[in-house]
This record gives sequence, structure tokens and C-alpha cells, in this order.
Amino acid sequence: MKRLENKVALITGAAQGLGKAIAEGYAREGASLAISDVNMEKLKEVKKEIASNGSEVVALELDVANEEQWKSVINEAIEKFGRLDIVVNNAGVGTHGNIETTSFEDWKKLLSINLDGVFLGTKYGAQAMIDKGNKGSIINMSSVAGLVGDSELLAYSASKGGVRLFSKSAALHLAQKETGIRVNTIHPGYINTELIKLVPDPSEMIDKTPMGRFGDPEMIAQGAIYLGSDESSFSTGSELVIDGGYNAI
Repeated sequence: MKRLENKVALITGAAQGLGKAIAEGYAREGASLAISDVNMEKLKEVKKEIASNGSEVVALELDVANEEQWKSVINEAIEKFGRLDIVVNNAGVGTHGNIETTSFEDWKKLLSINLDGVFLGTKYGAQAMIDKGNKGSIINMSSVAGLVGDSELLAYSASKGGVRLFSKSAALHLAQKETGIRVNTIHPGYINTELIKLVPDPSEMIDKTPMGRFGDPEMIAQGAIYLGSDESSFSTGSELVIDGGYNAI
């Protein structure tokens, strides 16, 4: 039996990078998928690739900072598949800037996506699971920047640190209420995605990583598969760090 067979998963930011890798991994493990993104052109390509291998998948447009769109996407996923077992709040953005150079507008925009989006996905994902009376797994994408500070990633670090503690608070409530819904975070280090191309000198990031290389998106997908599966049924409020040793320094 495949590890995610008979499960329905909603994945945000699935048009590229980690979200795409997670969607592909989930499909291989038997999950039915509702994939979402603001970039519908790329998202439809991902849907086509996944569907060509026989997986059930629907592509839905979603701005994760928009509460009404979240409600609509959750409803569409349940109308399509009848239930929701996993939510992967992966969508996020990054920006460079320190306490002197970060503008208030950049701060608010980044937090609306990276933190508000996770709040909305967790809130409405959990409610959908509760309404259907089924246990589930909510996986929120944080970062090593949510565990240690970075002077030039001020807003990003704040958002990912927020995701970490928000997720623990949500996990505690859902456990204490005996819903059977788990909430965990994944903390990637420097991963070889499209975002690496935006960095002027990627070698600096490799130098900061004890294992001396970038991680592969598939490594993060494997972590998300574990947290989405029944194998992690005793894990909630936990942090899965996949960073090549970065956080061990």
C-alpha cells in the first residue's frame, strides 16, 4: 500500500519549487490532490504532468493572503474529493533587508503571504477536517531562518519564526480538543530551487552549510510525505529540520 493512499491533500504554492516537488511526491504515494498557486499557467502544467501518471488532481487559483479565496478553495477541494486529510501550507515569498533597509510596505506584504496565509490555511483546513469528522495533518513550511536570526532576512525570519510558534499553538489546541488533527513544521535549509538563481553569490550559502551543498527539493518532499502519512501519527507541534547541518552551528 502506498503511504498516502486514500488521502486528499491541498498543497499551496505548488506551481514550482518545493510545492511542485511535494505535489509530485504525494501523487507517487497515492494521494488525491488539490494544488493551488497564483500562477495558474505554471500550475496547469504541473497538473498536466501529475495527471498523466494517473493521479487525481485539480488545480485551483489561490492568493493565500485572501480569506475569501481560502474558503472557496477549501470548498472546491471537498466538493471534488469529498474530504480533506492533509493541508501543506507551502506558499511563501522572500526578500532581503535588514532593520534599516526594510520598508513597512515590504514587511506587511511578506507577512501577509508567509504568516497570514499559514494562519488562514491552518484555520480553514482544520475546520474542514473537524466538520467532516476526520483526523488530519497540517504541515506548515517554516525555514532554518525561523530558528536562527539572519540580519539581512529580517521580515522573512520574523515570518518563519511566527510560523513555528503559531503552529505549536494550533497543535496544542487541536490535540487538547481531541480532534486527531496534527500540526507540524518543516524547516528547510538552502534548497536548490528557482529562488537560488536570484541570489548574487550562491556559493556564500553553500559555505554556511556544513554539508557543503544545496539540498534537493525531493528531500523536503520526503519530509512532507512522512508528516502527511500515518507514520507520524504521534507527532504534533514538532519541527522537522532538513538543512545540511546549518542549524547545528
